[in-house]
Parts: sequence; C-alpha cells; structure tokens
Amino acid sequence: MTKPTETLQKEIFIACKPETLFAFFVDPEKLIRWMGRQVLLEPKIGGKYRIDINGENIAIGEYIEIIPNEKVVMTWGWEGSEIMPPGSSTVEFLLIPKDSGTLLVLNHNDIPSEKVTSNHKGWTHYLERMKQLGEGKEIGQDPWSITN
Repeated sequence: MTKPTETLQKEIFIACKPETLFAFFVDPEKLIRWMGRQVLLEPKIGGKYRIDINGENIAIGEYIEIIPNEKVVMTWGWEGSEIMPPGSSTVEFLLIPKDSGTLLVLNHNDIPSEKVTSNHKGWTHYLERMKQLGEGKEIGQDPWSITN
C-alpha cells in the first residue's frame, strides 16, 4: 500500500531579477550561501546533487528540468531515510518576473504526510535566506549547518 503524500506550496517575493535567483540553484558557491555546509552539484538534466546540511541531514537527488532563469525541478530526499529517501519527492522552483523583482514559487510534491511540517519549516527558513541574499544582504553561515 502506498503511503499518503502531500504537496507543499510556498511563494515569496524577492526584489531581484530571476537571473540572480537562478544562480542560487545551479552555482555551488551561491547555493551554499543559503543552504548547507557542503554542496556538490551537476546542474544538467540527470545531473546529481548532494547538499550536506549539517553532517547528519544530507539531501540527495537529481535535476530533472532546467529552464535558465525560469524553472528548476529536482528530485529530493534524504540520505539514509526510509520515510523520504533520495528521489522520493520532487521540488519545483518557478522564477516569475513580477513588478521590479521575482515571485519565487516552490512546489514540493510527494512529501510523506509525517514530513510535511518539517519540510514547511525547512523551506520557510531557506526561502527567507534566499530572499535576503537575492536582495544583496549578507546573512552569514546557515545556523542550521552548524553542529554542536
């Protein structure tokens, strides 16, 4: 029997061009500024990524769609997780020009029901960090990437 899954959608307006935000998904030096402490990316269709958040939580998946400055879609999951293993869900980032900036829309599909709350909290944290960076603010190291 298949476990029930849900979709999480979040939107955030960021006062920068879509080109600025797009780089945060395909350039490891920019991605690590808003998420994780070690990042490996192959930003091409079928290319793998590995985002080490804190030494224990490691997101793994692959890019399945890339439209420069418009859209990035990746499979998503966690190394060693039985509930949400690598590739078990899909994250779509849409970069929509709006006013003098970008409306960033995140659709995270196929999240196991018991993981919706933690994913909501995580994406809220990381999208706010991306907003700050996109708008030119220095935010320092991700506090979630620091181990005790």
